[in-house]
Amino acid sequence: MGALGLWGLDRGGMWRDEAVTFQVARRTVPQIWRLLHGVDAVHGLYYLLMHAVLAVHPGEVVLRLPSVGAAAVTAALVAALGTRLLRPRAGLVAGLLYAITPMAGHYAQEGRSYALVAAGATAATLLFVRAVQDGGRWRAYGVVLGLTCWLHEFAVLVLLAHAVSLALARPGARVWRGWGCAAAAVSVALLPMVLVSHAQSAQLAWLRQPTPATARNVLRAFLGGPAPAVYWTCLTLAVLGLAGLVGLRSGLTCARVALPLAVVPPATLMLVSRLAPLYVDRYVLYALSGAPLLVAAGAERVDGGVRRLWSAYSRKSCSSQALKFTRPREAATVPPQAWEFTRSEEAAAAPPQAEFTRPGEGAAVPPQALGFTRPREGDDVPPQALEFTRPGEVAAVLPPGSEFTRSGGAAAAPRTGLRDGGVPSPPGGPRPLRRGRLRLARAGASALAVALGLGLALSCQLPVLRADRDPGRRPDDLGAVARVAAREVGPGEAVLFLPVRMRNAALAYPGAFRGVRDVALAEPGDRSGTLYGREAGAGVLRRRVAGLGRVWVVGDQALLDGRRRPSDPAERAELDALAQAFVPGAQSTRGGATVRLYVRRARLSRSSAPRAVPPRPGRR
Repeated sequence: MGALGLWGLDRGGMWRDEAVTFQVARRTVPQIWRLLHGVDAVHGLYYLLMHAVLAVHPGEVVLRLPSVGAAAVTAALVAALGTRLLRPRAGLVAGLLYAITPMAGHYAQEGRSYALVAAGATAATLLFVRAVQDGGRWRAYGVVLGLTCWLHEFAVLVLLAHAVSLALARPGARVWRGWGCAAAAVSVALLPMVLVSHAQSAQLAWLRQPTPATARNVLRAFLGGPAPAVYWTCLTLAVLGLAGLVGLRSGLTCARVALPLAVVPPATLMLVSRLAPLYVDRYVLYALSGAPLLVAAGAERVDGGVRRLWSAYSRKSCSSQALKFTRPREAATVPPQAWEFTRSEEAAAAPPQAEFTRPGEGAAVPPQALGFTRPREGDDVPPQALEFTRPGEVAAVLPPGSEFTRSGGAAAAPRTGLRDGGVPSPPGGPRPLRRGRLRLARAGASALAVALGLGLALSCQLPVLRADRDPGRRPDDLGAVARVAAREVGPGEAVLFLPVRMRNAALAYPGAFRGVRDVALAEPGDRSGTLYGREAGAGVLRRRVAGLGRVWVVGDQALLDGRRRPSDPAERAELDALAQAFVPGAQSTRGGATVRLYVRRARLSRSSAPRAVPPRPGRR
């Protein structure tokens, strides 16, 4: 994840949200605090953190480094969850799947808070699992989740996911009580943020209600992205991984943790958005952590089925005459030499089974719990030369004193413990070395299949990951806009920003606009406590524009082309003044942003006729 995050990190341009982080984090702490009272309170903690980071070196790469580190931590935490809920190899698969998912790589390279929120939510989930399984640690869970919610308040939906996990796991009242106290503490701590951000809800006016296509896009993004082969494979494995979601057995399983984490936050936000639009996929990026866990669980089920088929084949190939072991009715201290071994009447092709009876007991010990090896000398070897061991992979446990281990042909006293590592191998059958080779071959084949699967998935994702490094994949490229302005707009020339958020280019790249006159600006953002500065009124703006012969406009292309009408009165006044007294001249478009020259009608000459600015060599 770290390697993919660092790959192509310097794109040479920020888009509007990154530019906001960059210019706000470079303000003083009192200026940031003043800003949060009017706008972006939900990102306040993140801005303060980035203020400290950019104090080291203000640059685009440093701006994105915290997101790269957070994404790497999230992948490691997903692997830790898989290790705890399944086993280490499944954890490794889940962590690597998270790392190569395009959605994770996209936000690993953005100078916004979403990758940090994903790391915090995944860490809280790991602490949640530990608290339920081991008891305690609810305080650490509450602290981590509380800080995560202050990075972005929609992380509070993790509490709903964990509540669903507890309902499926059916733990005791003590667990519910501990989780409830932690959840209440997180909710109370988040209440001031909720009240302030609710007053700033106008910032989300641009959102629209989610549609069924939105849900399909989220499912595809969580399960591998646009590559069809990866998506359908991950979807199939995720469905297989749902085994253990419900049932009589209580306790946390991988499905009971991963499915609520992946589904509950986005589904809840989509349902709420039917009333008031709030849903954007980056707001629930942290839910992505559940999807690789489901895929890894499904892969484990497939591997288990293959192992059972392999074991059946191994038993058939390693079968020999079945043996029956009986013990005299003397006391437990009877030496091993007194044991009686007789062959059963089963056919030679029968699987290696054993029946073991202790004095005074009628119950037979599970035959798979015994291992039997004897030297090559033949069938008439005395009993003291025999060795009984328990296979390491068998979970059955024999009663105390029921297994003897002998070495070197010498008599040994009975042992109450069991020695792991033995492999059933009746006389005349394959030696333990052969069974060990079979197990090694099976493990090697399984590891090779995992490596090939992940390698193929990465090869399918590479074109998507490479394309995502192109600044044109973001809504806008302010770096390219700034380069055009630096080349075309000279010192002392007049500039208008339409809409006002396009001033982001000048705030993020002030060197490109050094010496220009911002016609509409009344007060800069750092002094006015706003993101982009305070605009002059419509009357003042008309007087300023009236004396201009030419003006450069950095604006949204749809707005300048008349396909969209601004709602702000000052912006409407700017457009009306341009339409009445000016005609468009030279322009350059980068994505949805346009740098266009407007020339007053009376002064229009042949030299200032409309022309297109040629793109800079080597750049789009």
